[in-house]
Amino acid sequence: MTTADVTDLYPTRGTTEVTVPRQDPVVWGSPDTPGPIPTADLQGYDRDGFLAIEQLITPDEVEVYRRELERLVTDPAIRADERSIVEPKSKEIRSVFEVHRISEVFANLVRDERVVGRARQILGSDVYVHQSRINVKPGFGASGFYWHSDFETWHAEDGLPNMRTVSVSIALTENHDTNGGLMIMPGSHKTFLGCAGETPKDNYKKSLQMQDAGTPSDEALTSLASAHGIRLFTGKAGSATWFDCNCMHGSGDNITPFPRSNVFIVFNSVENKAVDPFAAPVRRPDFIGARDFTPVR
Repeated sequence: MTTADVTDLYPTRGTTEVTVPRQDPVVWGSPDTPGPIPTADLQGYDRDGFLAIEQLITPDEVEVYRRELERLVTDPAIRADERSIVEPKSKEIRSVFEVHRISEVFANLVRDERVVGRARQILGSDVYVHQSRINVKPGFGASGFYWHSDFETWHAEDGLPNMRTVSVSIALTENHDTNGGLMIMPGSHKTFLGCAGETPKDNYKKSLQMQDAGTPSDEALTSLASAHGIRLFTGKAGSATWFDCNCMHGSGDNITPFPRSNVFIVFNSVENKAVDPFAAPVRRPDFIGARDFTPVR
């Protein structure tokens, strides 16, 4: 399907920065949609755009996933794969994409009802994995991720039509308030910020290391932060943060000795399949923005 067949509700990457009120629900499921999230928590997610869970997976499970992460980042074949992204300065692995296809261990995590069940409940439908990755933030200088809305990129460069996508970040190491933790502006998911500037061809090759296209202006970020504030997420290994695709979020550099690693899974509704990019000359590779819409079972 092409973008000509779909109304573009969220214009971006034009000559000027624009703001558009959200046109889509946040919670798509009805109150009686089955799932593990209590009603009060769903209401909080609708209001704030995120849901923090103290312990999604057990300490024993954390060890299994941490060992698998270590196996992947030390495997020369994985490092040589285009799905591995390295730090610009240290050349250490920063992220490994499509881990649910590379690793059966992480594939099992995606299928875990504690994980996919929450995604179905929020999105009100069957879901598929739009993107999965492990993020590795070793100590002593790992770089952060600048402020951005994931949906702005997924809409512009992957062709997701609507805000019917949810992410979960599961901590595999402790998230301190000092080692580059996730920051979200609560309530920012209710406003779409269309960024200024054209998307370069193959922008992903640069943006996965350092965000450029799709970066909000200082003025827009100041306005959003003044209106919504900033929440920093901390927690033990095994904790998790679910957040809406349009949340303004980012993370700082990790200059502490303490690593911060997590597994990141993006679920998209099967009723929100990607079309052609809305604001990019070519779509990103499948390992970044999936074109296999098979529901998670």
